[in-house]
Formats: sequence, structure tokens, C-alpha cells
Amino acid sequence: MDEKVAFDDLDSALKRCGASWDAAQSHGLLAGRLAVAGVPAGPDWLLQVLKGTGEADALRRETQALLDALYQRTYWQLSERLSEFTPLLPGDEADAGQRARALAYWCEGFLHGLVSSDHGEELKARLAAEPLADIIRDMLQITRAAVDAESDDETNEAAYAEIVEYVRVAAQLAYEELSEIRHAEG
Repeated sequence: MDEKVAFDDLDSALKRCGASWDAAQSHGLLAGRLAVAGVPAGPDWLLQVLKGTGEADALRRETQALLDALYQRTYWQLSERLSEFTPLLPGDEADAGQRARALAYWCEGFLHGLVSSDHGEELKARLAAEPLADIIRDMLQITRAAVDAESDDETNEAAYAEIVEYVRVAAQLAYEELSEIRHAEG
């Protein structure tokens, strides 16, 4: 899978076509939905992210092409278990506040993806058990992420990198932990 979608390209495309989701939220939602439902999550995810946009609109088609590429790459990264999965976030050139907000939105989307599917009591039980319960609690905390104005840039950068790595590994772990749920649905 060589086709990588850049955060800024997708975020701009989503705004241009009138979507209410941003790039980070969309990718978080996708990762959460893939963890719960696998491949069948794609069409519902796409419809949710593009809800309210004109189906015949050229800007929507452009955005949908980026979302399709993101879906393919994300599914491949998670399903191949090669540790190549990375949350779609702004690059290092973005200011720290923008990156912290995007990380918070990514986690918000991920949590929404985990809990918005109707998979019954088995899913609820899995999400309430360790390690998923810890992941959910931690990501809820990250949804309130902000730059520490009292810390220096280096400290903030180190904290951000550590949290991004945690989120990356946590999303992969959630995908693995929910394997039985996905296969029961399939």
C-alpha cells in the first residue's frame, strides 16, 4: 500500500466539500470502526463522514477518492499487523496547539467508532474489560489534550510524541483485542 493520504490534503478536501468531520476525526472514526467491524465498516464510515455533502458534487468525489485511499491504507496497516499504523495528524510544521487539538479529535473519532456500532452485549463486555477499558479511559483523557503553556517547547514536543505513540499502539491493540467480535460478525 503506497498511497498515503496527507493530513492537510484530506482536511482541506473535507472542508471544501462541506463535510462536518475533519481529517483527524475521520481517521479516528475509521480506526475505531475497523476495530469493531473490519471491512464492512467502510461504506457506513464513508457515508457518515460525507453526510450532508452533495453526492453529485465534484468536490465530494475528490474527497471520496482521498477517503477511499485512506480506508485502504488504514485497513492494510491494521490487518497486516506490521506496526505501520499511524494516526492521521498534522505534520511537525503545524503549531503545537493545532497538533494537540487534532490528536484530541482523533481520539474522539476513535471512541465514537468503537461505541457507535450495534454489536450487542458481547462488544459492551469486551469494551468494559481490560485492556480496552484502560484504552477508552486514556483516550477520553486525551480528548481534553492541550499544550501546557507553562512548559517549554521541548517538553511539550516530547509529551506530544509520547502520547501519539501511545495512541498508535492502543489503536493497534484495540484492533487485535476485538478480532473475535469482527469474526463473529463476518
